[in-house]
Amino acid sequence: MGRPAPVRASRRGGRRRPGVTPTARRPAAGRFAALLRQPSARRFGLLLLLLAGCGVALLLVPRPDPADLPRLALSLGGYAPVAAVLGGALLMVALVPRTLVTLAAGAIFGPLAGTAYALGAALLAAALGFTVGRLLGRQFVAERVRGRLARLDGWFARQSVLGVITVRLLPIAGFGLVSYGYGTTGARLLPFLAGSVIAAVPTAVGYAAIGAAVTSPGQINWYAAAPAGLGLIASVFIIRTWWRAERRPAPS
Repeated sequence: MGRPAPVRASRRGGRRRPGVTPTARRPAAGRFAALLRQPSARRFGLLLLLLAGCGVALLLVPRPDPADLPRLALSLGGYAPVAAVLGGALLMVALVPRTLVTLAAGAIFGPLAGTAYALGAALLAAALGFTVGRLLGRQFVAERVRGRLARLDGWFARQSVLGVITVRLLPIAGFGLVSYGYGTTGARLLPFLAGSVIAAVPTAVGYAAIGAAVTSPGQINWYAAAPAGLGLIASVFIIRTWWRAERRPAPS
């Protein structure tokens, strides 16, 4: 019988340990560099930089005085409603709280028109945030979800309008951040947009009325608080219905 082939030694003169591959011994910096060579990872990094930049700008940029907003609307003339919807949407995409945008719309246009323009801005902001999240983050997330995260991603993909309303009503994150997050999941666009607008209606009515009171105190009365109260009751009912539906065993 011939002699067994000798074990090839490494460059350092020692034998290679079993089960240890060059990939496993790669330092963290090397793994990070390899990750950055993936297009999906670079796009996801761009999404994180975008969110970080919006957060920093939110802290550093001063907020305008609501009492000065009607004069700004007068200077825009007939373009004021379009500017309100587009500007409000961009502000929400930049992570400005929807509450502030709605208060400003009410202060400028009054409770009824302010509610309509605030909801239009919310719809546009939801579409923009979802699209950016889908383009920059969906592939990266889809390539890496496993186990429970995969089941959670499947839950988002199966969500109806009621599920989106429930998530929107939960105090988990701001309007813009939730829109970006939904884009990285398998959620569908149309149920997401419909649920986002429906969930925004009660608070939009209430906050627009409060914003109108800043510049025109005679335009608000105690009945303006009714939609917000009804919205709270509806929120509790929707969350309870969704929770019972999720706990119900699937038909065999």
